[in-house]
Amino acid sequence: MMKPNLIAAAELDRLDTWAKYSAPMCGSCVSSCCTLPVEVKIKDLIRIGIVDEFELGDPPKNIAKRLQKEGIVERYNQKSEIFTLQRMSNNDCLYLDRKSRLCTIYEKRPDTCRNHPRVGPRPGYCAYKPKEVERERNPRTLDKF
Repeated sequence: MMKPNLIAAAELDRLDTWAKYSAPMCGSCVSSCCTLPVEVKIKDLIRIGIVDEFELGDPPKNIAKRLQKEGIVERYNQKSEIFTLQRMSNNDCLYLDRKSRLCTIYEKRPDTCRNHPRVGPRPGYCAYKPKEVERERNPRTLDKF
């Protein structure tokens, strides 16, 4: 069995390498935008279903502490009231399916994701990384004559 290739994370420090966005790019990309840090607000956490509306009376820092313990939130900025979702060790979003490279919460995804790439580190551009062609991934596809 072949070892799965790791997907390279988006390069935040090399925005000059990003491509001007066009809609067809998403179908041929490895979901590199899903390796960027995802900043969310409390309404996003409610939509996702990890915070319920009854918790709105609690101080956001208490909600952040709970979500950090559960491994869902990496950071919380008390001044801006922005939470940053935890990522997996390979920088993938927690909600990205590793095999299909599709979002597992697409209908409930945060506003940051809904608005990408109109907003973000380089509006109008994305960290596009094309999927490999099957032949390139599996050198044994050519039969011997």
